[in-house]
Amino acid sequence: MDSIVLESVSKIFRHHPALFNWMGRERSGETRALDDVSLSVARGKSLVLLGPNGSGKTTTLKLVSTMLLPDAGRVLVQGADTQGAPNEVRKHVGFAVATERSFFPRLSARENLDFFATLDDVPHKARPSRVQAMLERTGLLDAADTLVMKFSSGMYQRLGIARALIKEPSVILLDEPTRSLDPASAAHFWNLVRELPAQGATVILATHSFNEAAAVGDFVAVLHHGRLAGYRKVGDSSVEELRSFYFQTTGELDEAAQLAARGWR
Repeated sequence: MDSIVLESVSKIFRHHPALFNWMGRERSGETRALDDVSLSVARGKSLVLLGPNGSGKTTTLKLVSTMLLPDAGRVLVQGADTQGAPNEVRKHVGFAVATERSFFPRLSARENLDFFATLDDVPHKARPSRVQAMLERTGLLDAADTLVMKFSSGMYQRLGIARALIKEPSVILLDEPTRSLDPASAAHFWNLVRELPAQGATVILATHSFNEAAAVGDFVAVLHHGRLAGYRKVGDSSVEELRSFYFQTTGELDEAAQLAARGWR
């Protein structure tokens, strides 16, 4: 059974000039963030979204989480429609958000996770052990009682992942989860993500990293200008094979190819 389904989904952002547009430089218009995208992810599988900035990766995650609703088509999560049954969808989805504003700076990591566990209806008796387990899984146990205002960007990243996992969701959404992590922390995270599908969870991960795609993905979808440009099984694909697939589907040249074309060696 497919855990996540996008059926001919489009999302359009409309923008209007500011109220005091004295110079007349701003114009009304629209940006088509997603254009007739159809995708599905089977239960217990991980899908990696690749694509340049502005290709629609984060928009896709927000549509699955119900933070955004489609302008055309529909999104199903565990059989529930994000427009018709958003509350049901949210019960299943954990979305890793890792900005400083996502947490209470004068609370510790443990206190923040306990608060969000309460919001996610984690039973009172289960909360302490659940919080402890998430701190251990994300490598934050030594900083559990540190105020998060003292956290580095990488620690915020790990805390965001812990927050997403605290309610043990069946669908987990990760938006560039290792962008602020050092190599050792990134490798630890990859091991964590590989464990999730084995436990029955479905993962969608947006990234720019071919290494990350090869390490954790079962399937790769390439988005380009809001459209699905390519889709393939990862299997035993090497990083270079994924890189080649990406640039073939987007029609862009990678940096090495550009240098070669210019006669650089």
